[in-house]
Parts: sequence; structure tokens; C-alpha cells
Amino acid sequence: METIQVILFLLLGLALIVIGADKLVDGASSIARRFRISEFVIGMTIVGIGTSAPELVVSLVGAVEGNADIAVGNVVGSNIINTLFGLGATALIFPMLITRGNRRIDIPMHLGFTALVFGLGMTGALLGFGDNTLSRIDAGILLLAFTGYIWYHLSHGKVSAEEAEAGGVVYRNWIAVLMMVLGILALIFGGRLFVDNATRMARMLGASDKFIAITVLAIGTSLPELATCIVAAAKKRGQLALGNIIGSNIFNLLLILGISGLLTPLSFSGMDRADALVLLVAGILLVTASWTGRNNKLDRFDGALLLLNWLGYMAWLIYNL
Repeated sequence: METIQVILFLLLGLALIVIGADKLVDGASSIARRFRISEFVIGMTIVGIGTSAPELVVSLVGAVEGNADIAVGNVVGSNIINTLFGLGATALIFPMLITRGNRRIDIPMHLGFTALVFGLGMTGALLGFGDNTLSRIDAGILLLAFTGYIWYHLSHGKVSAEEAEAGGVVYRNWIAVLMMVLGILALIFGGRLFVDNATRMARMLGASDKFIAITVLAIGTSLPELATCIVAAAKKRGQLALGNIIGSNIFNLLLILGISGLLTPLSFSGMDRADALVLLVAGILLVTASWTGRNNKLDRFDGALLLLNWLGYMAWLIYNL
């Protein structure tokens, strides 16, 4: 009886994730067309921040409780999965268009912000001087970088009337906003329901807590981003999908670590160099794919390459349990 209950809750959680992603994408696309803002910017801001709400809560709670490992590890783990697994799986199913702005600005800055965080937080390990701590001054730098990046895109994210009107339904503003809010809530609640019951199922099958944390929890907490990306790409809103991942990652790196670091300095001493290296490699792979991809797309070959790197990372984690 317990097994049947767990399976039913798993299916319910998955259904909420899919429905939430569908409504969030439709509402966000409508807002983009209504205000003539590019779908990439909408995906990077509203959608990216909305789907990263669980990471924000986890990291802030970890910072308040003085547990830097949770605050930092949550961001690093989430960004690895978003880039390698989320973008990889989405591109493998639905290749995504990469614009000139993505290639020249957004994707390189995504890598640059990743390097900035590790440069500030791991000076001792990387450069041999200073401590491995993200200080309040460092956190302030991250928040300034986030403000500047968002300001740039909001001030340069307008599109022509023809582009804004191309395809899709435009809802009334309040309906579009309601769809987005309900979509984000469904994603968060559905994701939590799915993770909790997947964890129960794994324990019933005898899996260890460490194995569950590396597999079920790691993938489950990134389900909102993954579902939103796949749904957006399926609706031919590839820029919304790409913006969601890049925006979510930058939100995690700059805003979440920035606010957490202001609350309490974050020690990076518990951060494994291998994790930092994998995250940097993920950013480099994305930059490389943006310049070498055929037809200006993140195509299936790129998606397969990202996924293979994620599988290799997972195998390394499981081997070192």
C-alpha cells in the first residue's frame, strides 16, 4: 500500500511540474510579446529567478545558520546540473537557437561570473595567498555585478513590433502574470512532492543517504529548470529556455551567494576542487558550443557532449562515495 501511495505522489508531482512549466512558459512568452521584451531576457529574469526560488531558500537558510557548505554547495551543484544535464537534455531533444548576443555577451559572461566567484572565494587554494572565504566585500562585488548585468539586459532587451507579434497567444497582463505565478508555485510544490517521494522510494529499495543526495536530490531540485527548458524548447521558445538556464545560473552565483555572503562570510574550504573544475568546464563547453554549433544552434551533438560530461561527473561522485 505504501508503494502505491509513493508512486501516486510521484506521478502527481511530475504532473504538477509539467503543467507548471507549460503555464509559466505561456505566461512569460505573452509578457515578452506584450512589452516587446526579448524572450531571452524574460527567461533570464522572471523565469530564471522564479525557478531558482528553492535554491535561494536553501542557501539563505544555510547562511543564516552558519553552514557555508550548504549555501555554496547548493549553488555549485545546481549550476552543474543546470548546464550539463538541463541544457544537455533539452538540446538533445530540441536544438536551441543561439543569437549573436548570446555568443558574444551572455555565454562568455556566464563563464566569467563563474570564474569570478571562485576567484574571490578560493584565493588561497587557487593563488596561494589569502583565505578561502567569500567576504562581505566580495559579496558586495557579486551583487554589483548582478545589478549591472540585469540593468544592461533590461535596457537593451527590446525587440521590434514584428518580432514581438510573431507567433503565440498574447493574454491580458493580469492573466499572463497569474499564469506565471501559478506556474512557478506548481513547479516548486510539484518538485518538492516528487523529490520527497523519490527519496522515500529510493530508501525503500535500500539506497544509502549519500547515493540519494547525489542522484535523486541533485536532479530533483533542478526539475523546475529542466521542465521549463524542455517545454519552452518544445514550443519553439528556445531563447526562453536558454535564458532560463543562464539566468538561473547567474542568479545563483551573483545574487544568492551575494546575499548569503552579506549575511555571513562564506567559507569555500569545504569545496572540492573537482566540483569547481567541473563547473568551469561546463561553462567552457557552453562557450565552445556557441561558437562551433551548426546553424547557430546548440544542437544534438552539443547536448550529447554536455550530457556525457554530466554522466562522467556522476560516475566520479558515485565511485567516491
